[in-house]
Amino acid sequence: MVTTQTPAIDKAMAVFAFLAENGRASFTQIQKATGLPKSTSSSLLASLLAHGLVSLEDGRYGLGLRWYELGNKVEEGLDIKRAAMEPLTQLRDQTQLTCHLGVLEGPSAIYVLKLESPTAIVIRSWVGRRLSLHSSGLGKALLAWLPEAKLNAILPDIEFVRRTDTTIVGVDAFREELAATRKRGWAFDNAEDNDGVYCIAAPLLNAAGEATGAISVSGVSSQIKLANLNEVAAAVVATANRIAADYRH
Repeated sequence: MVTTQTPAIDKAMAVFAFLAENGRASFTQIQKATGLPKSTSSSLLASLLAHGLVSLEDGRYGLGLRWYELGNKVEEGLDIKRAAMEPLTQLRDQTQLTCHLGVLEGPSAIYVLKLESPTAIVIRSWVGRRLSLHSSGLGKALLAWLPEAKLNAILPDIEFVRRTDTTIVGVDAFREELAATRKRGWAFDNAEDNDGVYCIAAPLLNAAGEATGAISVSGVSSQIKLANLNEVAAAVVATANRIAADYRH
């Protein structure tokens, strides 16, 4: 559980995270999973019920419809998503790859749009999923164009967890990777986040040259190969530039 200077919010977030991950659960399951005292769990769940943030059916708690309302409000504010929809759809159709749009949120990236590949190959991802910045193409694209001061503020919060044999796990090596990414103009996830899954990403740059978001294409080794890497990357960069231009206007 994340600990901040507002314990009540920390406890509520622990409940939300558990229900989001596991679906409906009993009071006992929630109390044991969060480690909160029974009295605290009882009063907290009662308050969350009153606000519509959780629901209760047949003795089991779940996330409430209030989240749907709030989520729609957030989505309404994502102008970048609307700007990206048509160009990203065209990129998906052109490459036959799964396409994502992501933004930076703290020490992680988060998907705000996903377009499935029209092929039978499924990449396990979803809107709202958080990504590690050091092991994902989107993460690299979002960081590589940050001013040095902003990058320096984020790097200490990144946990360089090894996810596959190719994951970059050192700060110095990661800085070199970001420099190479910026010079190249696009980021590459060499099966660093998931074994056998590759990703090419490009930033959506604002007028100041900073990334306000990033797009990516993902696929397995039979879809993204060294032989077609530059060709696919050129299509991703062109699409990112188009989205960024539309978004700025």
